[in-house]
Amino acid sequence: MFFVPTRTDIHPRSSVTIVIKTAVARRYAKALFGLIEMGQVEATRDGLVALADAVATSVSLKHILASPAFSLNDKRAVLESISERLGCPPIMGQFLAQLIKKNRVGFLSEIATEFAILADRQKGMQPVEVLSAAPFTAEHQEQLRSRLRTLLQRDVDLTFHTKPTLLAGLQIRIGSTLFDSTVRTRLNTMRTLVTKE
Repeated sequence: MFFVPTRTDIHPRSSVTIVIKTAVARRYAKALFGLIEMGQVEATRDGLVALADAVATSVSLKHILASPAFSLNDKRAVLESISERLGCPPIMGQFLAQLIKKNRVGFLSEIATEFAILADRQKGMQPVEVLSAAPFTAEHQEQLRSRLRTLLQRDVDLTFHTKPTLLAGLQIRIGSTLFDSTVRTRLNTMRTLVTKE
């Protein structure tokens, strides 16, 4: 059996910085969502994820975006060229120009996440990420999907990840909320309480 938390647990790593970054990313995602046509949602979503991945993993792209030797127009041209190849709508060029101008390109991953939430909400789908110490069987995945669908009163798009360091229990992320029932977190909490005494 597995445990589905019924209350919100605050993740110990939550911080003001994460909250601010999420709020800023949400604002940009909403702005972009409002600019595109409804038929462009999925292409924009996929493009944002791929762009965020490129910015996070490409050393040469990181250098171009961080270096003062390249103008804002140069940086925009590079990102716009990549976004066009990824099939993003033309409006993405203006959006990326704003990110560069406001020095928010480093927020692309968070913006992609927030945009995906908006896209799923439009479809009536709630994205849910599940981390467990051991892989879920197909039967347990379906049981969890059914339970979450009942709790959230909407269809859910579950993504499962295995993380052996959790020891046992689950971490379930719904939007920016993390439900944590893992043994590792309980041990860390206990350790913190013991060291305070």
